[in-house]
Amino acid sequence: QVQLVESGGGLVQAGGSLRLSCAASRRTFSTYGVGWFRQVPGKEREFVAAISLSSGSTYYTDSVKGRFTISRDNAEDTVHLQMNSLKPEDTAVYYCAATTRYTSDYAGAYGYWGQGTQVTVSS
Repeated sequence: QVQLVESGGGLVQAGGSLRLSCAASRRTFSTYGVGWFRQVPGKEREFVAAISLSSGSTYYTDSVKGRFTISRDNAEDTVHLQMNSLKPEDTAVYYCAATTRYTSDYAGAYGYWGQGTQVTVSS
């Protein structure tokens, strides 16, 4: 099975930036889309952004529009999430996920998940 690994998390002050990366441990040609989700204690997992690897279309939750950008590299083996103008409420564990079904904001559509990377934004 495909394994996904997130990286790039860390501690940043409000207003700062981080760039998260999601890499596959081995290449797959069946992935249709990649999504980013985040979760904090006491709250359900929240959709953040997604990209269709076939059409290139991108999708964002309202709270990050204009601040976050999802993209892929030319080899299509890594997906990035550029996070600018970070706010304390962005603090969460961020997960990337891959779907072979369709690009969605629904976590259940994704069959492969990374281990998560912590993002902490100080006020």
